Amino acid sequence: MQQEYFGSGCLAQLKAVLEMEKPASIFLVAGKNSYQTSGAQKILGPILHEYKVTFFSDFAVNPQLEDVQRGMALFKDSNCDLIIAIGGGSVLDMAKAINFLAAQPGEPESYITQKLNPVIEPESIIMVPTTAGTGSEATHFAVVYINKKKYSLAHKWMLPKYVFLDPSVTLTLPKNITAATGADALCQAIESYWSVQSTEESKLFAREAIKLILENLVAAVNDPSPTNREAMMKAANLAGKAINISKTTACHSVSYPITSYFGVPHGHACALTLSEIFLYNSRITKTDCLDQRGAEYVSKTLSELYSLFQVRTVEEMQEKINLLIDQIGLSRKLTSLNIHSQEDHNLIVANGFNPERVKNNPRELTETALREILKRIS
Repeated sequence: MQQEYFGSGCLAQLKAVLEMEKPASIFLVAGKNSYQTSGAQKILGPILHEYKVTFFSDFAVNPQLEDVQRGMALFKDSNCDLIIAIGGGSVLDMAKAINFLAAQPGEPESYITQKLNPVIEPESIIMVPTTAGTGSEATHFAVVYINKKKYSLAHKWMLPKYVFLDPSVTLTLPKNITAATGADALCQAIESYWSVQSTEESKLFAREAIKLILENLVAAVNDPSPTNREAMMKAANLAGKAINISKTTACHSVSYPITSYFGVPHGHACALTLSEIFLYNSRITKTDCLDQRGAEYVSKTLSELYSLFQVRTVEEMQEKINLLIDQIGLSRKLTSLNIHSQEDHNLIVANGFNPERVKNNPRELTETALREILKRIS
């Protein structure tokens, strides 16, 4: 059962958690600069001063297998018995992967590619997100890239035991990161809502996340305050809880090669196709519906999303989504992101059909349809 601490200043309660866990030594996974710039070091320094701490921050923005292996080696060599992760989604995913895979007897790649099943439950892990976007602290999976191909390492044992949602560590976030991570939370919430694996519980989390994002994202990017930062941190966590149940869909699936091959930040890459995938899903029929609840159910679900966005048609929804993306300063065109040739589109199509995520989309996404979508956003 996850223990969650929320609110400005809640990080001070880490001292009591550590006293309860009694670690002999701590493995601290953090971003190269964000640990200092977020203010987390200032808060946690005095608390961690009492423990032997091994610091790991030498890894890429999107977790690579080689980075995970290097982190695992350092974790084992340092004989640490507790991991604390402080940072954005990549940092949290990296820590979850190290903690989980280091406990297993086989090669890490075998578990990432699902050739082996895990046999040993890992130690507790403590998560401190410093961005409001990925919701990684609320999920039981982690993204790992092997040779530019994205894998989702997933198991119930990967859900962190302790989570500290302290918005004070997001106050210094740069505008572009606030925008990209906020866009990720929005995509997660919407995709979770229409996912074929959605439940009443996941929809409740997604609804609450969408409301908070619509009320606070633009201001959090352009006129940040403690109030809208706190609201966005809550929204990102709720979106994470939603996809922990339902998983993501087509927007996320298509985003991974856009990030891996063209360097577009993950949340921005997801947002690129959101408006067009919304239009595509709105044209669902009985023959291409992947949701066992039927095409009518999916149409009703999309109508509920219209209500949340206070629009009446899919065209109005597209306008609202596009305006929101414009307002937070993210480009909506592939050409402006140096994605312009047919070869570039081929690369996205060839690598954008993650079966797990595409099958979660309520309407079957075909290669032809994806090519049309990429053409329209070029």
